[in-house]
Amino acid sequence: MEAAPEQGVCAAGAEAEPCPEPPAHRLSAAELDRELDSRSELIDDKEFDIPQVDTPPTLESILNETDDEEESFILEDPFLLNIDNTDTHSYDTSSVASSDSGDRTHLKRKKKLPDSLSLHGSVIRLSLLKGISAQIVSAADKVDAGLPTAIAASNLIAVGTSHGLALIFDQNQALRLCLGSTAVGAQYGAVSALSINNDCSRLLCGFAKGQITMWDLASGKLLRSITDAHPPGTAILHIKFTDDPTLAICNDSGGSVFELSFKRVMGVRTCESRCLFSGSKGEVCCIEPLHAKLELRDHPITQYSLLAMASLTKILVIGLKPSLKVWMTFPYGRMDPSSVPLLAWHFVAVQNSVNPMLAFCRGDVVHFLLVKRDDTGAIHVTKQRQLHLHYDLINFTWINSRTAVLLDSIEKLHVIDRQTQEELETIEIPEVQLVYNSSHFKSLATGGNVSEALALVGEKACYQSISSCGGQVFYLGTKSVHVMTLRSWRERVDHLLKQERLTDALALAWSFYEGKAKAVVGLSGDTSKRKAVIADRMVEILLHYADRTLKKCPDQGKIQVMEQHFQDVVPVIVDYCLLLQRTDLLFNQIYDKMSENSVAKGIFLECLEPHILSDKLLGITAQVMKDLLLHFQDKKRLENLEACIVHMDVTSLDIQQVVLLCWENHLYDAMIYVYNRGMNDFISPMEKLFKVIAPPLNAGKSLTDEQVIMGNKLLVYISCCLAGRAYPLGDIPEDLVPLVKNQVFEFLIRLHSTEGSVDEEVYPYVRTLLHFDTREFLNVLALTFEDFKNDKQAVEYQQRIVDILLKVMVENSDFTPSQVGCLFTFLARQLAKPNNTLFVNRTLFDQVLEFLCSPDDDSRHSERQQVLLELLQAGGIVQFEESRLIQMAEKAEFYQICEFMYERELRYDKIIGCYLHDPVRKEEVFNYIHNILSMPGYSAEEKQSVWQKALEHIEELLLLSPCKAADLVAIHFSEQIESIITNLQDQFLLFQFLRSLLDPREGINQDLIHLPPGITEQFVDLLCQYSPDQVLETLKVLEYCRLEETIQITQKHQLHEASSYLLEKKGDIHGAFLVMLERLQSKLLMLTQDDESSAELPLLENIEDTLMKTIALCQRNSHNLDQQQREALWFPLLEAMMSPQKLSGSSQRRYSESLKSLTMQVLNNMAAFIALPSILQRILQDPVYGKGKLGEIQGLVLGMLDTFNYEQTLLETTTNLLNHDLHWSLCNLRASVTRGLTPKQDYCCICLQQYKRRQETADEIIVFSCGHLYHSLCLLSKECGTVTKGLMRWMCYKCNSSNKGGKLSQNFSELKKGSGASLAQASSESLLDPQQIQAFDQLCQLNRGTSRLALLTELSRGHGGEKHGLLSISHGDPATSSVFQNENFKLHLAPPPLAED
Repeated sequence: MEAAPEQGVCAAGAEAEPCPEPPAHRLSAAELDRELDSRSELIDDKEFDIPQVDTPPTLESILNETDDEEESFILEDPFLLNIDNTDTHSYDTSSVASSDSGDRTHLKRKKKLPDSLSLHGSVIRLSLLKGISAQIVSAADKVDAGLPTAIAASNLIAVGTSHGLALIFDQNQALRLCLGSTAVGAQYGAVSALSINNDCSRLLCGFAKGQITMWDLASGKLLRSITDAHPPGTAILHIKFTDDPTLAICNDSGGSVFELSFKRVMGVRTCESRCLFSGSKGEVCCIEPLHAKLELRDHPITQYSLLAMASLTKILVIGLKPSLKVWMTFPYGRMDPSSVPLLAWHFVAVQNSVNPMLAFCRGDVVHFLLVKRDDTGAIHVTKQRQLHLHYDLINFTWINSRTAVLLDSIEKLHVIDRQTQEELETIEIPEVQLVYNSSHFKSLATGGNVSEALALVGEKACYQSISSCGGQVFYLGTKSVHVMTLRSWRERVDHLLKQERLTDALALAWSFYEGKAKAVVGLSGDTSKRKAVIADRMVEILLHYADRTLKKCPDQGKIQVMEQHFQDVVPVIVDYCLLLQRTDLLFNQIYDKMSENSVAKGIFLECLEPHILSDKLLGITAQVMKDLLLHFQDKKRLENLEACIVHMDVTSLDIQQVVLLCWENHLYDAMIYVYNRGMNDFISPMEKLFKVIAPPLNAGKSLTDEQVIMGNKLLVYISCCLAGRAYPLGDIPEDLVPLVKNQVFEFLIRLHSTEGSVDEEVYPYVRTLLHFDTREFLNVLALTFEDFKNDKQAVEYQQRIVDILLKVMVENSDFTPSQVGCLFTFLARQLAKPNNTLFVNRTLFDQVLEFLCSPDDDSRHSERQQVLLELLQAGGIVQFEESRLIQMAEKAEFYQICEFMYERELRYDKIIGCYLHDPVRKEEVFNYIHNILSMPGYSAEEKQSVWQKALEHIEELLLLSPCKAADLVAIHFSEQIESIITNLQDQFLLFQFLRSLLDPREGINQDLIHLPPGITEQFVDLLCQYSPDQVLETLKVLEYCRLEETIQITQKHQLHEASSYLLEKKGDIHGAFLVMLERLQSKLLMLTQDDESSAELPLLENIEDTLMKTIALCQRNSHNLDQQQREALWFPLLEAMMSPQKLSGSSQRRYSESLKSLTMQVLNNMAAFIALPSILQRILQDPVYGKGKLGEIQGLVLGMLDTFNYEQTLLETTTNLLNHDLHWSLCNLRASVTRGLTPKQDYCCICLQQYKRRQETADEIIVFSCGHLYHSLCLLSKECGTVTKGLMRWMCYKCNSSNKGGKLSQNFSELKKGSGASLAQASSESLLDPQQIQAFDQLCQLNRGTSRLALLTELSRGHGGEKHGLLSISHGDPATSSVFQNENFKLHLAPPPLAED
């Protein structure tokens, strides 16, 4: 087992060497091969320089390890310690596992893991470098080094401090050098940036006050002190060596970038500075030169010495060699100004070539740019897929070409796979207490002379606190240094095992096995070799977990607890054994272990079932198979048992025992399968099933459900055998197919069964199947005949079977007509085939015809007809003499058979008779006639014969359905209608026909028929006879009728209302009125003469109905008549109503009240058309009333006066209300005109400029009552001004646009002239738009009801009851009868009823 990747670890003796070359660089040629390898997921151990470990930890040691509570939580890190042989897990901090950090209590409390961790396990390990951390704290105490401020990592680690010192540590965390002094620190300020060159020989330090020093890391000498490389008074933010050791780049807090060129002339060290980018063009706050590893130094792109720079607005990529050139600029989109710009280079393999990729981001989107050099030497930059995040980044670091570590602004680490953009793990790192470089970005040491934008970015800047080298990332905290690395694949699996997460550990191992895992470290070699290594590890895990599960089994307690315990683990073990294709392991070692516990064994066996059913599990040992069957039998899970048997190889089992088991438990599918597969015996199962179903069928008993199931299975089984398919699934081996077919045929056509009794009938098997299900058995045979090749044997078999079928069925009387019909239909189909070789005697078909058409049994008439029809359709027609067939069918009343025959002979006219005689299908005759006459495909002669036949039978059709017949006549016989009417003798039938034809409500299109008017009058006459109450309604919808003739008919039948309606339609109003008046008078006469009280009530209702119709007639026509003509209508009506009241007698008193109220209705309706004085005069001129008996008509006159008072009050009240409303409106208008307006702001709401902005004569200032203020020209530009009647009408732009076309804010606007003196009111008429009208209507509907009317009446009382005494009499006491208390108050424009004294 490999240990963790230990990049950059050198041997203990390496300390003596002044500058050891980094092993990661020396050995990472393998990485290049890996990048170029098309299987891009391969990662070689050598890239990380992972040494072999002599004795890897065993799984036992990992699983059984106890947590040592006394052990300190923060452990030594192995990477930079000289440790040879440490257990992989012993230096792991638990913080990674919990995606948390800090104390153990916190770790235990937070058990729930994020999803990505479940999927990928723990990908990274974060460890504290104790040695370095302790010495940083010690240096602060002992030599006043101050707090750490910057870190740079290579083979050595350099840490800069706030008091100007640089501490250099070797790979064993030993302090090698302490460069600088606090005295110099006081002069230069804190170390703000560090850089170590490629061969670890030089260190560059940048300081907060702008100076730069260069040190020799071998001797600790100060080589250069540079003070003039960039403008004074700005801090060094970044300093970076390029791959050329004589060239470095620095970036200061002024946002400028300088190139530093180191030279040594005549022993004198110099530094030349060149400005690459000036901060005045935009401040750069991040720089990143492209570094190539040793083996990539000859990559063509390295000759350009590329440098990426990020300013606050864009990214630049420039080449420093051979001459300065800008290769790309890339502007940012919109982002948060406080976000930190980040840059990171890495060489990646894309499309089989290795090229540098630049990741840059600011905020939450990472852009990837691929940089390539073409053959001409030009550099091309192509954008790759972006990475969108949901957090704000402050650091981006590549670990390898596929994996990056991101740090967000709340100090969470995110491990991301670049290609899939999947987040592999998240860790919070508050315990690091990361150092931020904010003070340098604000340049506090030199007086804070930086821009606000740069200072804002500096709040989150931590560029100098994070450094990466050879796949390790170092994080500088205020008192510590932490290192983060990827775990090896074994470590990741073991880590999950340690947490007892078996399923996750196996899933992770399987993802390594399949090559789908991300950030894989520690696997080398080709795919098969890697798979073998992983498979061995998985087998170890599976075996140990099998042991562990059995050991940890709860001893006592409920069986459910034990079952759940094994259910969690056993299926997982089984699944992975099968995935690894290790059935040997599964059925030997693991099954032996599981057999120790009966519950575990049961669950193990049940786990096999789904794999057996999907045919994925082959090679089960006989012992396991046997145990499986017994287990299902014990559990009474017989369906599962049967399902498993038919998927197993049963040859290794005790077949007799299994057959017995299946038979006893009714597992017929399994039994058949065992006979077939185990012994190649296809006949025995049939015999066993026949023995069960034959006796009850032969005895004529009905079968039980179980026997029906057996019979059906038997049919399907025979069908499969004859078709060459295995039952219940699969196929019979090809060499056995002909043999099986022959065996089954021989079996079916046996004359006697093997153990049959002496009196057994012949051919028992065929007979049993025919009795069981004739149709299905014949279908099976039909399918088999389809498959037969035309060899001699097959032909013989077919003929033999047919003969046996005929013998069995025709010679027996215990088969139903359906069953016999099925057989002959089957035979007809076989005989109708083009290559038929069967022979059947035709006399048999005649016998069948006789049998089916025999009229002695009426009970199965439709069944017989259907069977014969099927037989004919199947091709049996050729077996019969057609004339005899038709004769027999007619005799047996098989009309569908007749139709079938006539249709063959194209005698369509005869079919009409078939339909008319067939009681079941009579109604369909109409559709049939219509289809033949209207559809194409029939000859003219055929259509003519059908037309003629239909005409002959028209009376029958009418009797069947007058409506459908009329429809047919209208479409196809419109010319013959008159002759049809003449020939119809039955008057009621004629009436129904004419009604269907002429009444538009019946739905026939009247344009199709053109009849002489005499027919319409004939219809009206019949209607008057048969349905007098419908005459009036029908006349209203009838389209063509002559008025004079129709009036004569209605008068003949004394239908007064109909006559009146027709006279009114003709224009004879007076005539119509006289008809109604005469009817009314006759009814009134009946009332006065009739002394019987029983008939009084219906008669009164009748009178009222007639009166209402008469009043309606008068009202309809009064508008178009002059005064004299009106009086000629209304006065006779009033006279007719008053005349019965003059009579005296006992009956008169009984109904005087009713007649009075009816007379009042006449008067009320008259008053609208005839002046009140005329009515009074007419009443007083009456010879009866003229004699001074005014008392009798007092009621009438008072009622009329009441109506007058009521309407007068209504008018006065309405006028008062209107006047009040008008006064209120004018008051409001006057108040609003004289009120000053206060604007909400002093600028125009459209152009947002001060209202005093310009003094143009045409520009006025307009203030609205809503407080918005505008320039008039601005309003005009928005089309908010309209001219009406010479005045400008303004609308508030803001209020109107916010209403989005709803009700317009018609604010009254004031115009203040530019001079600001006078106020002018803009007024216009209020115009309602359609939406306002709609809203107003809705409001009216809502307020409709008694409340407003009640209010009106109260108001009328308020205007003095003394004026209208009559009104108050009719209402009773006003105090008690207030409408506000009376909910039933309704306003009628008629006088209220008089109160009885």
